[in-house]
Amino acid sequence: MAQLIKLQDYVSRYETDLYRYPSQFVRLKKQQWEKMKLHWENGGGFPSLEKEEPEKEKTTVTRKFMSFFKKKEEGETEDSDNPAQKDDDAIELEMNPHAEFASEEELKKHFLDSIFEFQLRWASSTISEKSYVDNSYYYDERLKYLLQRFPDNILVLYFPVFKIKNAPVELEVVLITPTGIWCLSFLEFENGTAYIGSGDRFWVKKWGDAESRVLNPLISLRRMERIIGQIVEYAGIELPVHKAVVSRNGYIDYPQAPAGCEFIDKRKHESWFNQQRSSRSPIKSVQLKAAKSILDYCQTTSFQRMHYQHETLKDWNTGAEEDSQ
Repeated sequence: MAQLIKLQDYVSRYETDLYRYPSQFVRLKKQQWEKMKLHWENGGGFPSLEKEEPEKEKTTVTRKFMSFFKKKEEGETEDSDNPAQKDDDAIELEMNPHAEFASEEELKKHFLDSIFEFQLRWASSTISEKSYVDNSYYYDERLKYLLQRFPDNILVLYFPVFKIKNAPVELEVVLITPTGIWCLSFLEFENGTAYIGSGDRFWVKKWGDAESRVLNPLISLRRMERIIGQIVEYAGIELPVHKAVVSRNGYIDYPQAPAGCEFIDKRKHESWFNQQRSSRSPIKSVQLKAAKSILDYCQTTSFQRMHYQHETLKDWNTGAEEDSQ
């Protein structure tokens, strides 16, 4: 699964420690899949969700990290703000203990759907902060496609909001791979739609006998390429930036298409997709540096968890009392 390091302007734990969480995600996902698969093969349906040994972060606050999965405790609510009650690096899977899977593929689909929800959690919260998540993301087919079908070594920014000259700028989709950065704009409406490209502000969209106009996707793509390219260049990172218009269910016809942009329609998508999946390279240092430099320019909107609000207020009151003495 690709890793969702930034979702819109939500707070992401990848922002807090980009050099730790990608490898931790890969390790935990592998461990839990092997447990689940083994238990299923032995006829048990689901694994018992055991706890990992706790580990400490090198911060001013001691944080305990338990297993990737954990059962719901009696009386525990999903949005609990008490870190002692609910560990924030764990996930609660909605598992039906009586569910049966006829094949390993069915089991894998269930597992991937569960991890998808976990990824949304990591992309919208840290130990001390949270962001309000739009419920539509849980049903976003395109986001699922990016996360569930691409490999672990690809880092995804999904409609991130950048701070450019003190103004918010929302981009579309950015994939950071071990060998390059892809800026993607999707054109996906009715199945079999044909898009006639041009240098105008609008493209022609044809579906059956109906004809309409859609905004030229190259407008946003050029802006994405310019912003991302300037960020990595300023950071001194040598990683090529590519841009592409993607239409998985339609056709793009652009006779005089400009150089430097790929048009990945229904005819070309499978080969491009397989090319991205075929890379067995581990996550590279230059890839993490690029991701870090890009995240540094992203805007974040969040609120402090209730528990930490109380701790901050208590520390403030304690300091005020000491100053008055």
